[in-house]
Amino acid sequence: MESMTPQDTTDDTSLRQVFAEGSGIDPTVQHVEELLAGLEDGSIRAARRAEDGTWAAHGWVKRGILAAFRLSETVELDWPGGSVDKSLVPARRITAGDGIRLVPGGTSVRRGAHLAPGVVVMPPSYVNVGGYVGAGSMVDSHVLVGSCAQVGERVHLSTAVQLGGVLEPVGARPVVVEDDVFVGAQCGLYEGVVVRRGAVLAPGVTLTSGTTIYDLVDQRELRGEVPERAVVVPGSRPARGDYADVLGLSLYAPVIVKYRDTATDAATALEESLR
Repeated sequence: MESMTPQDTTDDTSLRQVFAEGSGIDPTVQHVEELLAGLEDGSIRAARRAEDGTWAAHGWVKRGILAAFRLSETVELDWPGGSVDKSLVPARRITAGDGIRLVPGGTSVRRGAHLAPGVVVMPPSYVNVGGYVGAGSMVDSHVLVGSCAQVGERVHLSTAVQLGGVLEPVGARPVVVEDDVFVGAQCGLYEGVVVRRGAVLAPGVTLTSGTTIYDLVDQRELRGEVPERAVVVPGSRPARGDYADVLGLSLYAPVIVKYRDTATDAATALEESLR
């Protein structure tokens, strides 16, 4: 899980000090430019995975991103069709040297977002500042990778997937999708949800930090996290109360129906679970 165990490899001590809470240092445009460059090359990350597997936000990075907006002017930008945005965080210019495939047709990758070699982005999609997409991952059409969202290697984000972004509060954990995850079409992940390595989400699964996930395999209830290799499908459960009984109302309830074994790929696991 190397790709999802971020370590800052640049000498960013000065940046940490500049953007530390209560530092008393007024950040400059140069500080912001250094931070955005580190986010783009992947040497700086908006969140980290600790040895025990928990994820936490780098508050100083988020403060730096907020400083970028604060120090920016709103300007007209040279972009097809015209654009007006903050001067320090416009859309990135992607070149062949970046080692990714960015298919034309309305996609935008903002400054301060990292796309690793081998990433494919289909149009139209958007990757916001602080977002991280690991090597070999697919960002399909109409996908949003929100600010500071962290996506691992060999992840498939299917059509219209939404990964919510978060800049404030600075300590809030971003959405995390670890390596080898398959996220089905029109899934929505918000409020710092963590999807662990190898999990499969069927189309239409929506998860927030407060959503209860019902694990039919291990007979337990989970919140805020999908376990490794779990296969999650949309489900429902009866709503409580006499009025709900009369109308036959039910509530949305995502359900873990199985866990992938080492011989089962994501597509096969999903197909079997939906039958």
